[in-house]
Amino acid sequence: MAAELTAHQLIAKHRSTLDQALETISTRAYWSPHPEHPKAYGEGGSLSLPEGKAAFDALQGARFDLDQPGTNDWVGGEVSPYGPELGITYPHPDIDTLLPAMRAGMRAWREAGAETRAMVSLEILARISARTHEMAHAVMHTSGQAFMMAFQAGGPHAQDRGLEAIAYAYAEQIRTPGAAEWHKPQGKRDPLALSKRFTPVPRGISLLIGCNTFPTWNGYPGLFASLATGNPVLVKPHPRAVLPLALTVRIAREVLAEAGFDPNLVCLAAERPGEGIAKTLAVRPEIKIIDYTGSTSFGDWLEANARQAQVYTEKAGVNTVVVDSTDNYKGMLANLAFSLSLYSGQMCTTPQNLLIPRDGIETDAGAKSYDDVVADLAASVSGLLGDDARANGILGALVNPDVKSRLEAAAGLGEVALPSRAVTNPDFPDAVVRTPVIVKLDGAKPDAEAAYLSECFGPVSFAVAVDSAADAVELLRRTVRDKGAMTVGAYTTSEEVSTAIEETCLEECAQLSLNLTGGVYVNQTAAFSDFHGSGGNPAANAALCDGAFVANRFRVVEIRKDA
Repeated sequence: MAAELTAHQLIAKHRSTLDQALETISTRAYWSPHPEHPKAYGEGGSLSLPEGKAAFDALQGARFDLDQPGTNDWVGGEVSPYGPELGITYPHPDIDTLLPAMRAGMRAWREAGAETRAMVSLEILARISARTHEMAHAVMHTSGQAFMMAFQAGGPHAQDRGLEAIAYAYAEQIRTPGAAEWHKPQGKRDPLALSKRFTPVPRGISLLIGCNTFPTWNGYPGLFASLATGNPVLVKPHPRAVLPLALTVRIAREVLAEAGFDPNLVCLAAERPGEGIAKTLAVRPEIKIIDYTGSTSFGDWLEANARQAQVYTEKAGVNTVVVDSTDNYKGMLANLAFSLSLYSGQMCTTPQNLLIPRDGIETDAGAKSYDDVVADLAASVSGLLGDDARANGILGALVNPDVKSRLEAAAGLGEVALPSRAVTNPDFPDAVVRTPVIVKLDGAKPDAEAAYLSECFGPVSFAVAVDSAADAVELLRRTVRDKGAMTVGAYTTSEEVSTAIEETCLEECAQLSLNLTGGVYVNQTAAFSDFHGSGGNPAANAALCDGAFVANRFRVVEIRKDA
């Protein structure tokens, strides 16, 4: 097909961005080419806030056509956590038709080379960025995030993660030179001489199984890591959060076609209610890579059953904060309150267990008992969320009824230090908005252990009384080893305790945040600098993003000849 976008044009446009990304993953410094402020959009072809809202509104109540092969039905049913039905229907695939069509463009995509694949991928990201306001509404009304969080996490932060994956993918592919002349001396005889070519070869079709809470943030790393390494990508969204990834697929297909490649290198697999198409797809022989974010049970099933594929999973863990001592008691409370409240605790990185010595802690405000710490934290959360307008902006809405059920059940697990309350959203009266609950548990009691050693996804936190800092560290170790953790936090002024916690996290492979009291929170990570997950404990078998996340999506094939 004729290319409207040439490789030369794309390199001229995007090479400097790739170079900066490559530099930043080596320095781990702050950098982002995607503005975080809504007012930065609206010029140079990007949609303004009103234009983005109008574009989102125009999608509702209509078919979302992608012109991809093998469509045998139209499916939908998304209902915004804020109340409205979206009324959008998506193409349902005949898998036996779609998968061969996706493979048809692989040779040309492989032969394009690492740089061209990176440039096309960057053009896809640039076009997504120009529609950030539209994407923000799509994320908001499928995930339940408040608008500002949907804008930032679903827009620029997700795009940063995609760019990070492209940079790692490019770096790993060019690690081996494309060609080499090999000469081996043979003494008085002529040397042996070979000409060698080394080609990064994609594994095959990559299946992206999207999640409900962060469809783009969690989806873009796998999507762009696979695409940039030469693999077609089949996107299987969560049935309650199809639109953000469907928009992504549409944009990717448009760019691929304009660059002269087969648009079927990126396709969508929407499903009928209760169909469970992910299980069917995951064991197809054509599927060679799987990226998954979601429940532990299905992640474990994928790892056990999708034997023909390289499987990358981010599952669930029990995130823990050790509270031993602090020299900024007010800052600690404020930081923890925000961490527990953001997006109603529906982040895979939100702390669940707060391990607090039953004899209390030392602070710059004097000694505080266990009861003092819990009561003061409850007061801090209440103060943060006391104004309903601010609470709505921080909490968003509960993503599904299961979260509400867990929240209500948690109050019966122990003494409630902070009851959850309903918050009314004046713009969306049907939204289910709830503040966090904090429950006090005795870590020495076996019945309490069953509660705090199980993930309770949502705005639920347990203040677990432990005998000492040493007991807290040991419980932290057991939790990470047995249940996994995406994040660990700790507050201590003791060098001995700090060393013990750091050593535990190094040995059990968990990402640690120490003494956060300002505007950085344990449940937030920055692309190019922070690793999301470690791949070394049960919560996830991969990290976003490192070399290991991309390197096994392709293999290097050597062809050698006599020189």
